[in-house]
Amino acid sequence: MNRRDFFKMGGLSIGAISPLGLSLPDVLANEAAGGGRKQINVIFMFLQGGASHIDMYDMKPNAPAEIRGKYNPAPTNIPGLHLSDQLPRLCKCADKFSLIRSMHSYTSKHGEGDVDIMCGSPRDKNLQAPGIGAVLSMQQAQQAPVPPFVHLGDMKHPAHSAPGYGGYLGRAYDPFLIKQDPNAVDFSIKTFDAAEDVNPDRLAGRKNLLQSLDRYQADREKQLEFARVQDKFTEQALSLSTSRKAKEAFDLSKEPAKLRDAYGRNRVGQGMLLARRLVEAGVRFVTIQGYVDTGIYAWDHHWGIFPHLDQQLPIYDNSYSALLNDLDERGMLDTTLVITAGEFGRTPKINKNKRGPGRDHWSNCFSLTMGGGGVKTGRVIGASDKHGAVPTDRPVSIADFAATVYHALGLDPKAEFTAQGRQMAMLPEGSVVRELF
Repeated sequence: MNRRDFFKMGGLSIGAISPLGLSLPDVLANEAAGGGRKQINVIFMFLQGGASHIDMYDMKPNAPAEIRGKYNPAPTNIPGLHLSDQLPRLCKCADKFSLIRSMHSYTSKHGEGDVDIMCGSPRDKNLQAPGIGAVLSMQQAQQAPVPPFVHLGDMKHPAHSAPGYGGYLGRAYDPFLIKQDPNAVDFSIKTFDAAEDVNPDRLAGRKNLLQSLDRYQADREKQLEFARVQDKFTEQALSLSTSRKAKEAFDLSKEPAKLRDAYGRNRVGQGMLLARRLVEAGVRFVTIQGYVDTGIYAWDHHWGIFPHLDQQLPIYDNSYSALLNDLDERGMLDTTLVITAGEFGRTPKINKNKRGPGRDHWSNCFSLTMGGGGVKTGRVIGASDKHGAVPTDRPVSIADFAATVYHALGLDPKAEFTAQGRQMAMLPEGSVVRELF
């Protein structure tokens, strides 16, 4: 019940009790707690470079050889649903996610597409829209002593803004960036290590002093945005450096060796396991680079697509299925939305590159998966034509995808923010894919 319903039922004073036995303070407390709504967190495995939908999720076995590729469709535990035979573990847990086969994007260019899919709006050099994780950090204040929003891997294109960052909301809403390989023997995050000569009591004293100075400064510099942002950075740094919970969340040595093996002893597998630990500790949104190859855009297979996929698909299959099963066993799947997607797809027709056949960029049609987090699973949304070239049923845009994630998280897409004198809506376009709820 919200306050409007309460007043409609006749509770017109603070002490009044509604026919349901609720007082106004009860209702207000319920609103403050989110109205009883479950808090949803996100793990987004970003297949940067544009994974091939035709070789993974939208098989075309009856198409000519130059389109269908070398893999075959395999049955899943959902009757009638087939995936690539290179994804055997996901075939066994297809009931834990849903598949959208009719995605289309704004662009077929790297950098631009990265930014688009992580914010749901076309990029703007002057007022870049914020990423979904940034909006979540702003609209739903962080409670746990851990970063609210984490990127595992630096996904920035040299010519474009970093995807998923704070945009016009400001740097205070950028993700906490982890560049290190979580599979490395010496993996650790130094941010959470206090200096040896400074004990926690002294750091706590610094934090109290900082807060006092903040209040003094706020009275005199209310209009200075840089001061507000710098205050937030400094306070976050102090909070993290004194947070044992944050330090432990990044410590993969706490996990059993058998479970680490199940995820895969590689950068992606350990990254997915780390994402689960972070969400368990209170991080709300984690984005992971979903590949092992060195360099950026490792799913960008203009040449040698099948040798590359022969290596990458088993890693994807293993780490993604392990995460879904682990979350399910821990009772976390209902509150964790797991997404795997690239910024676009690949051309239906295989090219004749001199270094070996490949597929080029394709923005007209691609697939992505969404599971957990209150999303209905085991479903297929939309369809493509016989060559996987264009959607033939239920087209879903990048904006629609973002609106769907907003809906799952309980975010307000129409909330406005003033940037450079302009009123900006968080997500000006996009319709929720209602079939998933």
